[in-house]
Amino acid sequence: MEETLSIIKPDAVRAGNTGRIIAHLEDAGFEVQAIRRLRLSQAQAEAFYAVHRERPFFADLVAFMTSGPAVAIALARENAVTHLRDTMGATDSTQAAPGTIRNLYGSNIQNNAIHGSDSPENAAIERTFFFAGCDLVG
Repeated sequence: MEETLSIIKPDAVRAGNTGRIIAHLEDAGFEVQAIRRLRLSQAQAEAFYAVHRERPFFADLVAFMTSGPAVAIALARENAVTHLRDTMGATDSTQAAPGTIRNLYGSNIQNNAIHGSDSPENAAIERTFFFAGCDLVG
């Protein structure tokens, strides 16, 4: 089984879609290994999204991700990273395929409801950002 990380973003949490998104992930065959509701600090959001630091949208992304509670979820299944990317849909919710999480619960390229790791290597890094080994139950 491959492991990945997802974050239900503040827009989806605010809208009351946390449970629906988790159910969508489970229906897509993901095993929830750990889950944590939190509010990222400025420093945490900047550290997590450091790869985007030089991009013009970095400040807006950090502000958005610190605007309210989020839910980090450690997930596992066969081909987890690829399958999660397909289940989430396109980054821009207005372009996401019907039935994907971003199509159903996102509204645009920033308020797109969910984050997912883009590679197994990044998934390992991102999972340890939010969860200690003893938190993960598989």
